[in-house]
Amino acid sequence: MSTPRITDGNERSLLENLLDRNREALIETARGLSETAARKRLVPSLTTPISLIKHAAAAERIWFQRFWADRDATECDGYSNRDEGTFVVADGEPLAAVIAEFERASRQSRQIAARFNLDDVKENPREGTVSMRWTLLAMIEEFARHAGHGDILREQIDQQ
Repeated sequence: MSTPRITDGNERSLLENLLDRNREALIETARGLSETAARKRLVPSLTTPISLIKHAAAAERIWFQRFWADRDATECDGYSNRDEGTFVVADGEPLAAVIAEFERASRQSRQIAARFNLDDVKENPREGTVSMRWTLLAMIEEFARHAGHGDILREQIDQQ
């Protein structure tokens, strides 16, 4: 990984480092795949290597752009509704573009998160009172889980 692991420091630095490492781990599960392999469906759901990254970009926008920055969906840099559409990749969308989209969304998330303290809270209709700390932890959990899914899909694809 190009993001070095830090194991000591303040809480914010540790959380941001783990989040960045999980973002990178998710991308690495798909990097280098052909366009066909990136779209290969090996499970009944819409989960494919490319759709996991597309979904992650939407998760970034949902939590940071929409929730924390109070942007309307029309003000976001891509899909930001909380539904199955987060996994939808257009036929003509190349893997490199989806990775770049996720990287852009992640950069915006970092900028938005930097404006808040870990203890800052907002009310979320689905989750209740949500702190920035919880949001960073939730994204770590989300991307670690999806990187694991991506690892399994990649292993299956590479064996074919």
